[in-house]
Amino acid sequence: MAARDGDGWVNCKCGFKHWGLNGAAGLLLYRANEILLQHRAPWVHNGDTWGIPGGARDSHESALEAALRESNEEIGVDAQHVMARFTHLDDHGDWSYETIVAELEPAGMVFENNHETIDLRWFSIERVSAVNLHPSFARSWPAISAQLLGIVGGAGGVNL
Repeated sequence: MAARDGDGWVNCKCGFKHWGLNGAAGLLLYRANEILLQHRAPWVHNGDTWGIPGGARDSHESALEAALRESNEEIGVDAQHVMARFTHLDDHGDWSYETIVAELEPAGMVFENNHETIDLRWFSIERVSAVNLHPSFARSWPAISAQLLGIVGGAGGVNL
């Protein structure tokens, strides 16, 4: 495994501290009209909120590589069952977070929680805003959900 050179805090020009010396990335998994959210452990940054698995990017990683690695570490996602569809970039100039939105094949729905995860749960796209979201994810969610609804067909999509 290559050296992990992305771990560390960045004091961003936006006035907040962010994790990831080279930025960060996460994986938003969907099936039909639902997305998978991770209930984050209380001890992690912005803990006890719902968000997506993700974390610091190493200098040699693409956003997709980082999101897949972090998702495997945090919830056991196997990359072979993930099909990336689009990305959303939250760019602060001196730091960024890239959300990779990906469809999850049914065979990939075997998850393992690690110490950063309290729970994993599928939420209908329409219900996501009603839960206690990670603040940064909450700010990005309107743009992400609008694009995602275009793919899955909105309220006419299938609820599993």
